[in-house]
Amino acid sequence: MTELVLGVSAFYHDSAAALVADGVPVAAAQEERFSRRRHDPSFPRHAVEYCLEAGGITVDDLSAVAYYEDPALKFRRVIATFAESAPHALPAFRDSFPGWLRWKRRATDAVRDELARGGGAVPPIVALRHHASHAASAFFPSPFRTAAVLCIDGVGEWATTTLWHGRGTELRQLAELRFPHSLGLLYSAFTYFCGFKVDSGEYKLMGLAPYGKPRFAALIRERLIDVKPDGTFRLDVRRFEFLRGRVMTGRAFEELFGGPRREPEGPLTEREFDLAASVQQVTEEVVVRLARTARALTGESRLCMAGGVALNCVANGKVVEQAGLDELWVQPAAGDAGGALGAALAVTHGRGAARAHLTADGLDAMSSGGVREPKHSGTRHRPSILTYRQDAMSGALLGPKYSDEQIGARLDRLQAPYTRLDPDALVREVAAALADGKIVGWFQGRMEFGPRALGSRSILADPRDPGMQSALNLRTKFRESFRPFAPAVLAEDAKDYFELRQDSPYMLLVSRVSAAQRLDHEVPAGTAGLDLLRVPRSTIPAVTHIDGTARVQTVGPAHPHLRRLLLAFKERTNCPVLINTSFNVRGEPIVNSPEDAYTCFMRTNIDALAIGGFLLRKEAQPVWEEEGDWRARIPVD
Repeated sequence: MTELVLGVSAFYHDSAAALVADGVPVAAAQEERFSRRRHDPSFPRHAVEYCLEAGGITVDDLSAVAYYEDPALKFRRVIATFAESAPHALPAFRDSFPGWLRWKRRATDAVRDELARGGGAVPPIVALRHHASHAASAFFPSPFRTAAVLCIDGVGEWATTTLWHGRGTELRQLAELRFPHSLGLLYSAFTYFCGFKVDSGEYKLMGLAPYGKPRFAALIRERLIDVKPDGTFRLDVRRFEFLRGRVMTGRAFEELFGGPRREPEGPLTEREFDLAASVQQVTEEVVVRLARTARALTGESRLCMAGGVALNCVANGKVVEQAGLDELWVQPAAGDAGGALGAALAVTHGRGAARAHLTADGLDAMSSGGVREPKHSGTRHRPSILTYRQDAMSGALLGPKYSDEQIGARLDRLQAPYTRLDPDALVREVAAALADGKIVGWFQGRMEFGPRALGSRSILADPRDPGMQSALNLRTKFRESFRPFAPAVLAEDAKDYFELRQDSPYMLLVSRVSAAQRLDHEVPAGTAGLDLLRVPRSTIPAVTHIDGTARVQTVGPAHPHLRRLLLAFKERTNCPVLINTSFNVRGEPIVNSPEDAYTCFMRTNIDALAIGGFLLRKEAQPVWEEEGDWRARIPVD
């Protein structure tokens, strides 16, 4: 009998649901894609319905439900934090404590009640610890039978950084760092101080870092974070405000970094560029040291990662280059949404086996910031070039899909003119449009699970066009001009364009553009800040960041629709690379349904929409009418 486990993450941010059958991910999706509310924290009702429908089951068929964290333990941490921060935390306490008393500390009861609304008998609900869910999401779907596992985020219940050893169906925790000492919260503090939104703007800070110089890095090490050689660390919590509950930084940050925080949407200055560069450098140092420690304590040359900090693809690239590993695998849904999948996998593999006991030595040592200098095993590091084996994530294509019959019916209801084409004709037409400088919305197959568009819900363009980066940012995505775009490249051609040491199917590694593609243009004297955008750096300038790097997606058989198009584009242009950015605009989730895709297509300067077997050209569409300015209704992210 098939064991079916439903995983749920909810009530903080990025709620999601996932269905696992006998240890294999079957379906997974974030609630935001259905509700159209960015980072939706509510119970993932639509995502649950989708997962059950995709599995052809009802709640009665489930063996168990897995919740991604332990709400009772988290409640104890909240109480302890308020008590320690009194009386300063009183306003935040008044705001949040009633919710904890009423239902948050019993969140699994809320999950049971929500599931019961659909009828049927709700199976037992198992509450996993937050980092156990992250670790399970990282190891069990990975292509490795044994590996070290490193999870780094803001905070779960108490844990902020954990180190695990995965072997077969066993996942044993070796050590942890605890709140308030958190690399994720350090990075979020700088995100907030630079005027971006916490829990969504961290990737903006990462993209901003190459514009600056790390002139504050030494100050961060001296005054904010004490980092040991093994990567363990302690924050000077007196200089942060997050313990008080309402904001991340205050006067102490202002005194350290020369003035008040940047107001959201305010002008970016050299200070913000340099702050981003500085905290990024410190973050990379910590992550690389932790990865080396993971290798030393487990004896494993392969590492799996999850947690929000694992989405820092620049740090991931440094791990590959500097940590002495053979291979790195990062869960594509590394944040809290992926916790739903991890919880279900943990329950499947032994009904909570991932919640192994802490080793006393590891807990004490890492919590005090004093693990011994790692001893390297005698294994010689052997760099591997593009050697990823197939994982269990199905290319992260675990979301909804629509048949051509469904798409055609919905386009007809929208009265949208289209041409229906066979697959070969469609990719030829789209490749020709891209080569002609057009921007194309690409909606094919199952939706991606996780924050990256990987060629199913994507906006695509020609990376050779030096003006395309600005055009996409300002006139298509309606977002900040400094934001870089990612290249999708045929896996077999990646070595000709990027200095990758391994495959990168989930767009979670940053690599330098290869020497063969780089241009030797000198940067004019005095050029700094956003003016650096105008300096061409490679033959694919629209996906080359100002430091000569790119966040690469290598496209193999796991992403067949995008791969077919890349082959057609290469045949036409001799270039196996396309710009691949998410099919959405600033402040909105990635599109899910055909209606979402058509709306985004019509609101922006996307020239063509390839949706299933249908091709829509902008000039053939009726005039788009909508009440008011839709952009004014989108919250700043």
